[in-house]
Amino acid sequence: MEYTVSQLAELSGVSGRTLRYYDQIGLLKPAKVNESGYRIYSEEEVDLLQQILFFRELNISLREIKDIIHQPDFNQIDALRRHYDHLLKKRSRLDQIIATVERTIASKERDVPMKDNEKFSGFKKQLIDENEQKYGKEIREKYGDATVDASHAKMINMSQEDYRNWTKLGEEIMVLLPKARQTNDPASEIALELARKHKDWLMYTWSNYSKEAHANLADMYVADERFAAYYNQYVAGGAGFLRDAIKHFLEVK
Repeated sequence: MEYTVSQLAELSGVSGRTLRYYDQIGLLKPAKVNESGYRIYSEEEVDLLQQILFFRELNISLREIKDIIHQPDFNQIDALRRHYDHLLKKRSRLDQIIATVERTIASKERDVPMKDNEKFSGFKKQLIDENEQKYGKEIREKYGDATVDASHAKMINMSQEDYRNWTKLGEEIMVLLPKARQTNDPASEIALELARKHKDWLMYTWSNYSKEAHANLADMYVADERFAAYYNQYVAGGAGFLRDAIKHFLEVK
């Protein structure tokens, strides 16, 4: 079956203006343009539009989507399986938040007891799931399932005060990193403070601490481009400097 812009817009819920923009940027070209100048979309373009909407639901940029779906080896079935997996995880995270909201409402309306750590369990579970999705494979290979699972359990059971202190400490580290980087000296006092805070931050979620594990994590901050990008967004060379500051801290402590 073939569709004009207006027909495809009505079918998909995507505005005609958006479809024309997708054509302009080369994301979704029509199958043809008829003699009257109307864009005509075939079943193939309908399927691609569905893929685009799936990717958008996962907050992937249009530029990235274009690169993905126009790869010669792009496989729609494999992509659908990945979408399905991501959506299940997203639903699981939303279910956690919904459950937390429901318990909070019950505690307010019917005076049902709710522990402080339960008030944040949904948010902590969401954070765990996001980190697992991004870094789980590498972390589990490096430290083992038992260590990672114990860390997750420690975070889930974190008290309201500890959770607040943990997030505050993480924010302090990111403020301190650019300042320490300006010294260009991983052995400076401010660099030592940075590394010390980083250790304190880890201790909120690590069930066991060792200098070797801390050093290995610091190396991963540079070796893994995702970690590197995260720290480098705060200051150029931030990941490498943090690694070096941690290494020096471990040598002198």
